[in-house]
Amino acid sequence: MSSNHYPVVILGAGVTGLTLAHYLNKNEIQFKVIEKNDRPGGVVHTQTEKGFVFESGPNSGIISHPEVVALFDDLGDTIKVEKGNDLVKIRYVLKNGQWHALPHSAKSAITTPLFTLKDKFRILGEPFRKKGENPDETLAELVKRRMGNSFLDYAIDPFILGIYAGDPAQLVTRYAMPKLYNLEQNYGSFIGGARKKAKEPKSELEKRTDRSVFSIEGGLSQLTTALLNSAGPGHFQFGANDVEVEATDKGYQVSYTIDGNKESITADKIVTTFGSVGLKETLPFIDKQQMLHLTNLKYARVAEVSLGFDKWQGRALDGFGGLIPHKEKRDLLGVLFMSSLFKGRAPEGGALLTIFMGGIRNEALCDLNDEDLMQVLKKEFIDLMEVPEFNPSMIKIKRYSHAIPQYGANTGERYSAIDHVQKQYPGLIIAGNLRDGIGMADRIKQATLIANELTK
Repeated sequence: MSSNHYPVVILGAGVTGLTLAHYLNKNEIQFKVIEKNDRPGGVVHTQTEKGFVFESGPNSGIISHPEVVALFDDLGDTIKVEKGNDLVKIRYVLKNGQWHALPHSAKSAITTPLFTLKDKFRILGEPFRKKGENPDETLAELVKRRMGNSFLDYAIDPFILGIYAGDPAQLVTRYAMPKLYNLEQNYGSFIGGARKKAKEPKSELEKRTDRSVFSIEGGLSQLTTALLNSAGPGHFQFGANDVEVEATDKGYQVSYTIDGNKESITADKIVTTFGSVGLKETLPFIDKQQMLHLTNLKYARVAEVSLGFDKWQGRALDGFGGLIPHKEKRDLLGVLFMSSLFKGRAPEGGALLTIFMGGIRNEALCDLNDEDLMQVLKKEFIDLMEVPEFNPSMIKIKRYSHAIPQYGANTGERYSAIDHVQKQYPGLIIAGNLRDGIGMADRIKQATLIANELTK
């Protein structure tokens, strides 16, 4: 084997690429990772300034798949997993300008002012409704059918804004929320299905998959750094531009430039991990019609603002944060109380909060310059967070033009195109957030399954 030939080449060193590299190295399979940025992690990036530790990108993850538990076990004491404290269970939703805790039990669902009396009775009757027959039913249609309009407006809509920055009327349930879809299809209802599923036998890893919110002590970059070190930094090429793959009779040739110099390597198998953005330029050999289906994915645009306060004088930060339903017609999607959930994120007596703006239904906010964006945020923040004045000691704004993929009505076409292209070009694996979910846990699970296939 020549020095520039590899059994596997991974394109992208985000969480997907790093996890895959970790397992390939563990199984002694030779590989190379090509990354355009000068650091690992993709959108995961922890920063420190003025005593505040904040994330530019995902702020936390959820231990929602056994593969996450297995990966943490593998990394051992190279990371210190930090689970959110009991405040994680308290999540506020805004209604008529007032914060209300989102119900987390049957009793609180009946007493909450978030839902109408009619829908509270609908919730009680949810286990007895027949399951849906439309596989492409949107999340909005499903929730209205089973739970009612107010549950959609003040439970599911803010929840979807917090995950997708999206619109439940545009997201197809079986792709965007597959666990919810399967509860109805496999068990007949959400409530009854959750109870039945909880009683099913579980493996040891499944028992530890507790859906807890997690970060890593010191920030999520500690996780990506640990993965890099475990995979072996020598397997990575950072700062690679103009990456292009050519299909050949013997496999694939990957060309790229480093500091203006063109490099080339060959591979038996190629794994793309960077989503749909850039696929057309990277894989020019794919049929144009199939490429249209592969790149039909719409991404929400989001502005993320980290605010650090040396001394917090606003409302009590006694929960995970607050979500703002679209129906409330505010200019914030939500606020996360990061320093209340994880230790060491702000100086003693201070606070670190993360604010999200924009999203599918308010993208124009992302076009504002920093000064105008902060004026919008200031007005909302003073009102919602009850601060006497807006005087953060640290402000960091990050805009994402392709923040969160929206699994809408064309998702089935994209999945079919992925299957078609992978069969047409053996050894090509198209991964990343254009399929299989958008969260860190989804990325870890996807990479683990791909690693299992490559190490057979």
